[in-house]
Amino acid sequence: MAVAVFGASGYQGGLVLAELRRRGLRPLLVGRSAARLREAARRADLPETVRVADTADEEALAHAFADARAVIDCAGPFARLGPPVLRAALAAGCHYTDTSGEQRHVRWVLDAMDDAARRAGVTAVPAATDGCLLPDLAARLLSDRLGPLDSLFITHVVEGGTSSRGSLRSLVEGMDDIRSGGVSYRDGAWTEAAPEPAEVLLPDGAAVRTARFPLPEVVTIPRATPVRNLTAVVDADLRSRLSAAPPPAESIAALPDGPDPGARAAQRFTYLLDALATSGARARVTLRGRDTYGTTAVTAVETAVRLLAAPPLPGALTASQALRPGSFLASLSAHGVDHAVSAPAPV
Repeated sequence: MAVAVFGASGYQGGLVLAELRRRGLRPLLVGRSAARLREAARRADLPETVRVADTADEEALAHAFADARAVIDCAGPFARLGPPVLRAALAAGCHYTDTSGEQRHVRWVLDAMDDAARRAGVTAVPAATDGCLLPDLAARLLSDRLGPLDSLFITHVVEGGTSSRGSLRSLVEGMDDIRSGGVSYRDGAWTEAAPEPAEVLLPDGAAVRTARFPLPEVVTIPRATPVRNLTAVVDADLRSRLSAAPPPAESIAALPDGPDPGARAAQRFTYLLDALATSGARARVTLRGRDTYGTTAVTAVETAVRLLAAPPLPGALTASQALRPGSFLASLSAHGVDHAVSAPAPV
């Protein structure tokens, strides 16, 4: 089965290509530069099956996707570049997923493109990333276990690692959202109100200060998980690093594509979901892994594979609407991503 990768010559795109090759799938490389696409195919030890198309020409994009059954979009900033890719995928009759962590883009896909995806008869699942898909699926597991949730508090802690050039460009274009903190979910509705800063206890007993950040699971989880209040935060040190003044565009272009394999292997992430059910029951899900970029390549490819193998109802869906949460999370243990349910620590 052919899977088109848009932005295949970028850093995240290259990791997605490697994961598709590992799984024996045939990727179709799509982007703006034939030379860069051929080089990406060479690095991934793949046939040079390339199609040149730009987001400025949706008809050309749709034509480039015509030989594929699914599209994985790896080209950010997604709020600017993502809409034409999704529209072209729908025009080509392809299922769609992406590696966006941008809250604004994810909300646009789910709010604005559901009807178009239904008419096209395909499924679009944005944000098939470690940072959104994992909490989205885990939240559904919690509600299945506890019943409707009164509150859900999600904490992201990431230790080590550096950003790719594509991530830095997304940070530059999304800086207003980062500094405002994005939307929250209160009393069953999205709001601009900021959550109170909190100190969260990690599984090892260490306390971490948190800060607001525009995390995409805030706009995905309430669509499939019954929850009245949802807060998602990052550790304060991570927010400080990400909200600092980004380098100018010309400086970004001169940087390495992204972290080297050693830096990726040394990186660790922990995502905590602390839930209080309307029944009064409490539980915590702890998600642990390493290498956010590598994990995102795995989650994006696994999402595309599952959409092709057992297509859900068409539409723009969240991960927990389109996929089986328990089965998906269990499949990630082979890639070093573990999840466990326990009694919660105080927040």
